[in-house]
Amino acid sequence: MGLFGRKNTESATAVATLPVDPALAALTGDYTIDPAHSSIGFTVRHAMVTNVRGTFAEHEGTLKLDGTDPGASTASIDVRIASVDTGIADRDNHLRGDDFFDAEQFPLMSFRSTRAEQLGGDTYRITGDLTIKDVTRPLSIDLELNGSATDVYGNERVGFEGSAEILRSDWGLTWNAALETGGVMVSDKVKLTFDISAIKNAA
Repeated sequence: MGLFGRKNTESATAVATLPVDPALAALTGDYTIDPAHSSIGFTVRHAMVTNVRGTFAEHEGTLKLDGTDPGASTASIDVRIASVDTGIADRDNHLRGDDFFDAEQFPLMSFRSTRAEQLGGDTYRITGDLTIKDVTRPLSIDLELNGSATDVYGNERVGFEGSAEILRSDWGLTWNAALETGGVMVSDKVKLTFDISAIKNAA
């Protein structure tokens, strides 16, 4: 489905004459992300030898999907930093503190899309502004449209999963500790993961 627009360089006239995919058009509308069935997480290398994985349990967001003009689709997500969970309370408290996110002063991490394109098939790239603490920088997220369905409660749902890689130092998250054997405690590169289920708002 061409949900978020096309990557090719067809002329505006040619694009305008293309038939609308009825299945795609049916997805048009405003959606609210369902946090109970969605996950926003991260993976980071620890001590040069293993990966630590975590999630943010509290987040909210909206999608605006336009099946007749996919390039007009948008996404907005806010993540509550204090909800970070890596399974280790001391580590989570460290992440919430001044060395990393400073969750008390900067409680939210936010993403606002500015551009979208189709990479091929059901794969898309959403570009926008990611704000962590007081730093805003561009971020591109590669996503796959998993499909749409009506659940047992009659909700119309759409699902996406995807990922992106960032350098945390680009957002001012620079804390680290040197290892006796060389290298550092926490890698600069962080992989972000998104598994999103969103419910279509009532008309």
